[in-house]
Amino acid sequence: LGPGRMHYAMRAVGFAERALQLMCERVTERVAFGGPLAERGVVREWIARSRIDIEQLRLLVLKSAWLMDTVGNAAARMEVAAIKVSALQVAHRVVDRAVQAHGAAGVSDDTVLARLYAITRALQIADGPDEVHLRTVARLELAKYRPTGQRGTDTKTGAA
Repeated sequence: LGPGRMHYAMRAVGFAERALQLMCERVTERVAFGGPLAERGVVREWIARSRIDIEQLRLLVLKSAWLMDTVGNAAARMEVAAIKVSALQVAHRVVDRAVQAHGAAGVSDDTVLARLYAITRALQIADGPDEVHLRTVARLELAKYRPTGQRGTDTKTGAA
C-alpha cells in the first residue's frame, strides 16, 4: 500500500501546484473593488499559505519516500499514513482557495479547478478515510511512550 499512497501524495503535490498557478494567474488579471485581486491582503494570504502548505507537504513526501527506500515500507508506516492524510488535505485546501479566487468560474468547466476539487475530496475517502490513517499515526506515536514490553501493542485490542 505504501507505494500507492506515495503515488497519490505526489499527484496531490501536482494538483496543488496547478491550483496555485491558476490562482496566481487569475488574481493578477481579475479586477474587483477598484484594483487587481492580487493587491488584496486576503488573496495574498491565500497565496502565501498555499505555498507554505505545498512546501511542507513536499518535504513530508520526500521524507516518506526516502524512508521507504532506506528502511522499507514497514518502518515508514507512520510517515506513509501521515502523507495519506496530509497530501489530500493540502491539495484540497489549495484548490479551494483557487476556486474562491476564480469565483463562479472556479466551479464551472471553464477551468480544471472543479475537477481537481472533486478529485481531491474523493481521494480523501478512497483507500480509507483520514480517521483510519490518523489512528495509525497516533497508535505508532503513542507506542514510543509505552514501557518497553508493551511497545507497539494497542492497549484496547492487544494488536500490534
